[in-house]
Amino acid sequence: MTTEINAKIVKKLRDKTGAGMMNCKKALTENNGDFEKAIESLKLKGMAIADKKSARNTNEGLIYTYIHNGNKLGIMIEVNCETDFVAKRPEISDLAKNVAMQIASNAEIEFISSDDIDDAAKEKVRQFENSKDDLDNKPDEIRAKIVGGRVEKSLKAKVLLDQDYIRDSNITVDAYIKQTIGIIGENIKIARFVRYILGETEQD
Repeated sequence: MTTEINAKIVKKLRDKTGAGMMNCKKALTENNGDFEKAIESLKLKGMAIADKKSARNTNEGLIYTYIHNGNKLGIMIEVNCETDFVAKRPEISDLAKNVAMQIASNAEIEFISSDDIDDAAKEKVRQFENSKDDLDNKPDEIRAKIVGGRVEKSLKAKVLLDQDYIRDSNITVDAYIKQTIGIIGENIKIARFVRYILGETEQD
């Protein structure tokens, strides 16, 4: 059964996804008016667009500060995009806020992407996992496999882009950013972030 595609449902899809009116109408038409399928279609197209734009320079953007409830935890984050015009769009501010909240929700996050993890950090985690008592009687080959798996899991927990997105656990933070790229049509990158905890010093 085909649902009638009128201005009301097109606007509803636009409000839900942030995509342009023409793209929303096209997605609904291609999916015979099925609202949920149209949403998935727009998400997939957004991911494809993001992959194509990933090499573009991002020299504009904004710095956003998020203060968590209780005023004892703060996140400062730099989000980069291609143009100053797009940097002023609400989608960028929303993304910055949501990603900052993601960082605030997980104290383990240290790196933006897995490419940011240097050999010293990897070796530190490997030594920690290799020293655990439950591995004492394991054969070397089995021990190496267990340690390798634990290291991979531990490092993944420290990477921002690999985390399940707090507002939609069906996607990662990386996928959320790519969806936003698909909506606004420009490359977006998380450049850096700093976590501030009340009473914490650099030595801590």
